[in-house]
Amino acid sequence: MGNIGETFKRFLSNKNTVTILIVIAGILVLWFFYNNRVNSAITTVKIPYAVVRINSGYKIETDNVSTKEITSSTLKDTDIVTNMSELTDKYICVGNAVPQNGFFYKSQLCNKEQIQNRLTDSLQEGWTLYSLDVNMKTTYANTILPDSYIDLYLSAVDGDEILYGALIKSIPVLDVRDSNGRSVFWDSSAGNSSQLIFAVPDELHRLLTTATDLINTNSIKLIPIIRGTDYCKEDCEAEIASNELETFILRKLRTLDQTATTTTITN
Repeated sequence: MGNIGETFKRFLSNKNTVTILIVIAGILVLWFFYNNRVNSAITTVKIPYAVVRINSGYKIETDNVSTKEITSSTLKDTDIVTNMSELTDKYICVGNAVPQNGFFYKSQLCNKEQIQNRLTDSLQEGWTLYSLDVNMKTTYANTILPDSYIDLYLSAVDGDEILYGALIKSIPVLDVRDSNGRSVFWDSSAGNSSQLIFAVPDELHRLLTTATDLINTNSIKLIPIIRGTDYCKEDCEAEIASNELETFILRKLRTLDQTATTTTITN
């Protein structure tokens, strides 16, 4: 037993032997890391992705989702959804969208309750909700989407003059609902478009309310005009687009007030 120990000590004390052992250990370490890199590079996982673009507020339907294989080494973002079950009964949060062929991120997903509360949760101080009566024609067959921008045009007849132009510009759309108040885009039981929901500053809300009151008594129409995705790249707020049309509405309001006063005095 002692002879074996002495032999082992002499073996380790030999510089050539130590060098060989170090080289072997180095080779083993390099092989270990190389093997891990190779396995990581060739091992694949299935990740859900959007077959079509899914916009803000939309429910994630199974028909719009598929999976693709990617290598484990490329999956570095821990926020990426890696399991189809994570998308069950989920919606795309307000202010987010998943492009076609894009992956889903956990921070983009919301429950139905969170989507339903988005109107009041996102309402700024000094802004008021407004509901504009629309139909399939004026929403361009449901192509006006939540979080898109519109300009609100006014069409009117004033004596022999026809007025037409943008009254308010840069209005962010919050929702599109049917006649029963159900969202066309996140409620599968919803009917055709009937109400366009958006918010504007209080002073513009008063102007729109006035214009709405005039619709029933004059040849006046409010028409939503959809804008492209690049229309409001930076922060922009709803504002008057035509002082002339604003003056027209206020003048019509004064005329109605005077008519109502005269009628009351006559009676």
